[in-house]
Amino acid sequence: MAVARMSPVLNRKLLLEERELTPDGAGGYTTGWRVVGTLWAEIKAGTGRERAVEAMTLSTIPWRITLRAAPMGSTRRPRPDQRFRTGTRVFVIVAVADADPSAGYLTCFAREEVSS
Repeated sequence: MAVARMSPVLNRKLLLEERELTPDGAGGYTTGWRVVGTLWAEIKAGTGRERAVEAMTLSTIPWRITLRAAPMGSTRRPRPDQRFRTGTRVFVIVAVADADPSAGYLTCFAREEVSS
């Protein structure tokens, strides 16, 4: 008996951003982020952890972000050097993989860091 797989609920609007380097006029550069697309996704939290960094605590929360698939090389396909943003929350993309055998969806493994 085959088990029916539920389709993800793509109800979260995320901005896909990529790093942008801008010359600072003194031989170096500043790092910024620019929006390269808007995608709808389902996001699910994993188990978080906490660690001390200098004078603060940094909580790291892993996320599984599922979205419609896009072919390799497409600007709509997220990459590990990019990130998602929704409001003030930022999800750094760690890895991207096909979510299902039909390649209809992608799973982005991401992390959100929250300082306190």
